[in-house]
Amino acid sequence: IGGEIVFDPSYQGNPLVNALCLRVMPKDRIQLSAARGVGNIVVLLGAKTGRDGIGGVSVLASATFEEDGPVNRPAVQVGDPFTEKLLIESCLELYDAQLVEGIQDLGGAGLTCALTETSAAGRSGMLAHLDRVPLREASMDPTEVLASESQERMLAIVTPANLPAVLAIAEKWGVIATAIGEVTEGDRLEIRWHGETVVDVDPVSLADEGPVYTRPMSRPADLDDLQNAELPAFPEVTEQLLLDMVSSPNLCSKRWVVEQYDRIVLGNSVLAWPQDAGVVRLSEETGLGIALSLDGNGRYTRLDPFAGAQLALAEAYRNVAATGAVPIAVTNCLNFGSPEDPEVMWQFAEATRGLAEACVALATPVTGGNVSFYNSTAGVPINPTPVVGVLGVFDDVARRTPMGFVQEGSTLLLLGDTRTELGGSEWAWAMHRHLGGHPPVVDLEREKLLAEVLIAGSRDGMLDSAHDLSDGGLAQALVESALDGGIGARVVLPTGLSPFVQLFSESAGRALVSVPRSEELRSTEMCSARGLPLVRIGVTDGTSLDIQDVVTVELETLRTAWEATLPALFG
Repeated sequence: IGGEIVFDPSYQGNPLVNALCLRVMPKDRIQLSAARGVGNIVVLLGAKTGRDGIGGVSVLASATFEEDGPVNRPAVQVGDPFTEKLLIESCLELYDAQLVEGIQDLGGAGLTCALTETSAAGRSGMLAHLDRVPLREASMDPTEVLASESQERMLAIVTPANLPAVLAIAEKWGVIATAIGEVTEGDRLEIRWHGETVVDVDPVSLADEGPVYTRPMSRPADLDDLQNAELPAFPEVTEQLLLDMVSSPNLCSKRWVVEQYDRIVLGNSVLAWPQDAGVVRLSEETGLGIALSLDGNGRYTRLDPFAGAQLALAEAYRNVAATGAVPIAVTNCLNFGSPEDPEVMWQFAEATRGLAEACVALATPVTGGNVSFYNSTAGVPINPTPVVGVLGVFDDVARRTPMGFVQEGSTLLLLGDTRTELGGSEWAWAMHRHLGGHPPVVDLEREKLLAEVLIAGSRDGMLDSAHDLSDGGLAQALVESALDGGIGARVVLPTGLSPFVQLFSESAGRALVSVPRSEELRSTEMCSARGLPLVRIGVTDGTSLDIQDVVTVELETLRTAWEATLPALFG
């Protein structure tokens, strides 16, 4: 559901795929990973362990994808979604039956990490027998068994009395389950291979006392030149410019991609198109639901890593609020080049600092995240790309604010300040392949005010529609809202800035809303009370986008341009 697709030459040899996975559960079903209870059994559940995935974290995260790439292929894990589903269902049944004392998945570093972290979390000892681990290849040695990151595996701690029931449930689901060790007294993790001790270590020293890297950092040598680069001359706004922009790969319709997937499995997807945020209903009885948005902009972060990370969070936060949901939590994936490059390390440090400060300012705790380093090809790193996901909650998804215009005659209001901010913009890149200047200014207090207005407007039934302004600016927001609702708009741009800047600036902290005329005064008063700038820019009406004294384009002409790009490129 939701999401975005971004094309940029920096990802040509190293494409990024960042996915946010969310699961909902009652708080009393939280399963902890601590291994406690001397004599309890350590059970490995799931797929057999193979050489696929050996050193995946260390190999894939410490080498670039060059022409000799086959050398690294064994480090790529082989996924099996069906086995994953069986493993998930068996684990859920184990939880329902209260048969596990602790459980942890096997991810990076495989058994090495899982055995270490579970014993460290329980402040207990553990004895594990690697020769009991089910293997895909009998010739694997203990180092390979420990380092393998084969997918679809879990490590459970169960009492001896519950072991038969655990094995029976695993067998029911066709999941391999093997007792490979036990919790012991003391504070040592001992791992044996055919009776010989191959590891004897304090697990806390590995799990909690690892070395902290202090790597050399330096500001990129070309950053001053990039930030001082003069933007191309601003053009006159014409129909052709508008069509060229909405048909550019980053602004065009992503329908061709989205339709490849099942977006409505289980029937609870409320909004599954790539709009401001995806929306899912959690309870049919109460309407309780969630909104999710995942955002990032590598060009902004290349020009200013601190601001770029904050802008990624601000956009995701704004997208969730535009639906009417209350943003409550954050996750992230920080995608960068090699940290051994001092310039990349500086970008990473600045982006991390910016994101941390923004999360504090917006009161959005980071519930988890990931770092992806060494994203480079032939020594050239990707644009630094922090991708931020924000989770929001609805009391009732029935009050979700749509992105598209819903009726003719609604008043169009532009919330927030528009400034001349086109550094790193979609216009500069799509039309001129220009990357330079400064990204938009981030005002996190203004973002909070805007979110309050959008959420209150949704809750109180004041808004017909809401759409955040980001890539492509006001022009893109008008086009998307009009096409989504099939209703045009008549727009009168404010004075003070040129029509081009008004339409294509990417100033942050803004949203386009439509309100019934009967709610115009109340909406204006709500913004004024919070000190949020607001300007009336038009009405929803007709079958065209009519920007007075600037340009008029029929919706069908816009739709044709907007939807044709990806099918032409990939179809």
